[in-house]
Amino acid sequence: MKQPSRWLVMRLSALGDVVLTTGVLDYLAKRYGWTFSVLTRKEWAGVFDGHPAVEKVIGLDSARFKLPAMLREFRRISKEHAGWGMIDLHGTIRSYLLSILWRGPVLRYPKMSAERRAFLSSGGRVGAEKLLRFNVPQRYALAVQDEAPERSDLLPIIYLTEAEKNAAKAMLDNARQFPLIILHPYSTHINKAWVDKNWYALAERLCAAGYQCAVVGAGKTFFADAACGVLDFTGKTSLRESCALLSLAAVVVTGDSGPMHLASAVGTPVVALFGPTHKAWGFYPEGKNDVVLEAELSCRPCSLHGSKKCPHDQACMATISVDEVFDAVKGKVEGKKSVNA
Repeated sequence: MKQPSRWLVMRLSALGDVVLTTGVLDYLAKRYGWTFSVLTRKEWAGVFDGHPAVEKVIGLDSARFKLPAMLREFRRISKEHAGWGMIDLHGTIRSYLLSILWRGPVLRYPKMSAERRAFLSSGGRVGAEKLLRFNVPQRYALAVQDEAPERSDLLPIIYLTEAEKNAAKAMLDNARQFPLIILHPYSTHINKAWVDKNWYALAERLCAAGYQCAVVGAGKTFFADAACGVLDFTGKTSLRESCALLSLAAVVVTGDSGPMHLASAVGTPVVALFGPTHKAWGFYPEGKNDVVLEAELSCRPCSLHGSKKCPHDQACMATISVDEVFDAVKGKVEGKKSVNA
């Protein structure tokens, strides 16, 4: 059967998962000539601004994902896209409901839920081979293809305008020095967060070494009174403004988070701190200049999202030292200088 050339792609959350669809859409557009509508949550719609393969973004707020409003929305979306295909990159009850109403072919990615549960419950002994073979973008691509593309072909990408980059530069006008190191110390799940005092100590050490530090993200800041001149943009930037700031950094330091993928998507090297989550879940950054720091502890992974209460005082995150992170950042900056020399 001949496939349509236009597809609606559904991925509602979370931010990182949504960002990881961008490189997949870019790949599918180049390989098959397809174009897309994207159905996601309203707060993540900006991820797709300027994406050449995306015709339209349908960003719905939370109220529209509750019955009966959701059923009305899905009927409307299905009717508007009659003859289009649908690619389900979420695999939830909501996406299954839309697929039932869909008026065209439906493709669905292999979520590998059984393998993840087996891996988690067995302490990594069962399910590892399949999980480690494919990262999340590759699993997305397997909705369409029998063989997954190379990881490097599916790297996430955010398309920024020159105006957005210039606006970000203006936000940094008072910066005293460069290179710029951006820190993202916040996490939706507390067990994925590095120790607060370590973030503060890292910022002070980076500033003392001649770097300019800036903080982005949403959370309760603990840098407001930092003596070392940290630029604190906590809660002050939109998603697109955050992306533009990340694009200006030499390195971004973050935990397992949405901004980790945003940084990768604008081509900035990442030093990523991983604890309760694991490479088998498929979310590690894949850029050639990215670094993952993690402790080899037998209790890892303890959960899929880092939401499980830790009985070991977050040992996996606490074990990652300030020295280790500082050295990783310094190595990336100096390596970049030598390449540009």
